[in-house]
Amino acid sequence: MAKQEHILAVGGHQGDMELTCGAVIAKYTSAGHKATFLSLTPGEKGHPTLPPDKYREQKMAEGREVARLLGAKALFLPYPDAELPVNEEVQYAIADVIRQVKPTILITHWSGSFHPDHRAAHHNVIGSLLKAGLKWIQRQRPAHGVGKVFFAENWEDAEGFVTELYVDVSTSFKTWAEAIKHMAFARGETGFPYVDYYTSLARARGAETGCQYAQAFMPYRYARRQRVEYL
Repeated sequence: MAKQEHILAVGGHQGDMELTCGAVIAKYTSAGHKATFLSLTPGEKGHPTLPPDKYREQKMAEGREVARLLGAKALFLPYPDAELPVNEEVQYAIADVIRQVKPTILITHWSGSFHPDHRAAHHNVIGSLLKAGLKWIQRQRPAHGVGKVFFAENWEDAEGFVTELYVDVSTSFKTWAEAIKHMAFARGETGFPYVDYYTSLARARGAETGCQYAQAFMPYRYARRQRVEYL
């Protein structure tokens, strides 16, 4: 990659993007590129025993540490878990972050999810792209368009998801595996064995494409449109 890239990974909850594309983030940052995780909610209501205020603090601290270990930064929006709305307020908040960090690549949720926050995240991110990119929409920072948009493979977002693009993360997988253990819910504290699942998935995707580990993505159809002189 000749130019410096900046990946913005937008998750409905802290941990969504760290799990699904964290190894890709580590691969990019180790090569000198930049990355930012944006969590629209902390995911603070998912713990079986900790109250939301305590779990919010824990998840935000874990998110910052995991981002640091992956060579990225962590940002948070102030929306409550399980109550993420789809509206212009959220879309402008995301657009402001896009204008702030100026990503060249954006990764988020696919729409076909049984989790309402994931669906809301998808629609809010897609709605934010135009708001971020139009110079005639006046905000604190100048407009910024994102040319490459992808949806990460998430076990909760499987309906209609097609794995079209595989990124070889064999060289960065160990970094991801060590970093992700710093999230208690990923270790299985809330009941689902996330580390085991995404480790197995990365190994399976790697086997499909002839490498040790890979993470899979689905490109945003509109962002894939290109004008060429010849095929």
